[in-house]
Amino acid sequence: MTDLCPPRPNTVLVDTLALDDLELGVLSVLRHFLTSFAQPETQAWTVAFTVATERWGVAEGPRLAQGVLAVLQALMNCRSSGLRFSNPMCEGCRLRATCDEAAFMTMLHCMRRDRTAEARAALAELTFGRMDSTLIQTGLALASRFPAERGGAWRTDARMPSAALH
Repeated sequence: MTDLCPPRPNTVLVDTLALDDLELGVLSVLRHFLTSFAQPETQAWTVAFTVATERWGVAEGPRLAQGVLAVLQALMNCRSSGLRFSNPMCEGCRLRATCDEAAFMTMLHCMRRDRTAEARAALAELTFGRMDSTLIQTGLALASRFPAERGGAWRTDARMPSAALH
């Protein structure tokens, strides 16, 4: 596949984040929600719910999408600026994660694996050092509903390279 867009500064390849299948799907859902916030006329939030439903079924998909949206809304309430994100509709862009996406996914990845210190560091990066209790609670609620060891289907040994966010 040809990458039509040149790599943007401060992005990393999604493959370097060592995300499991669920987290890769969450990244797609997250990007569609962020598109909807940035360009409300697109109504991309409907695509987020569609992607989640197609990926995880009618019972789990909407629950997962709603959980991602709750975490994202809590995060947006902690920040004075929006999150930088890659275009989920561009084949080249979606292969790369912005620093904000990488930190969000690292936070969730570590929360799902009960790796508190690493989750806290990713959260601090997202919130410019602010430890927001609402964000922590919504993140942990999502992580507890979809834990990494669920049915043995998710990898639990993946670690994010420390240099990947810089």
